[in-house]
Amino acid sequence: MLIGGPLGSASLRESLKSITLVANNTTASMTLFTVTGTVLVHAIIGEVTTLIGSNHTAGHLRTNDQTATLDITLATGITLSALAVGTVVYKESLTAVALKLLDNAAAKFEEPAAAGTIAHSPFIVQKKATAVTTIDYRYTTTNTPTTGAILWRAIWERITQDGNLATA
Repeated sequence: MLIGGPLGSASLRESLKSITLVANNTTASMTLFTVTGTVLVHAIIGEVTTLIGSNHTAGHLRTNDQTATLDITLATGITLSALAVGTVVYKESLTAVALKLLDNAAAKFEEPAAAGTIAHSPFIVQKKATAVTTIDYRYTTTNTPTTGAILWRAIWERITQDGNLATA
């Protein structure tokens, strides 16, 4: 889906992927998007759409080219235990920082640290030439099984002519 950019640009696109959390006392990786070519991801945001179970830890984003993984956010992750519908998580900073949590248990207002900067952290991702490359959400649970659902939204644009971020 094309969406207008800050100046009405039609180059920004949106990809959506809803995942249901079902891991059973383990660490799980769930594929969100498949990368083709090279894309610039302006923002990646997850919205809790079904209450997340307790003991949901180490939530983070990474790429996976079926041989190697590269962290997009801090691999030790964030705890998302028992979060209510409407809670939001997103990539706010560099890879060495965990996903940012906006728990809707209380009203929130979020803005960048300095005027003129953005409140999320864009990144470039490129497909490995000889393999499927994906963006995954990875988490750990001790529940048997866990519960919940997250709707992931990526706002992105093509860098190369074949650039695409498709729902997996």
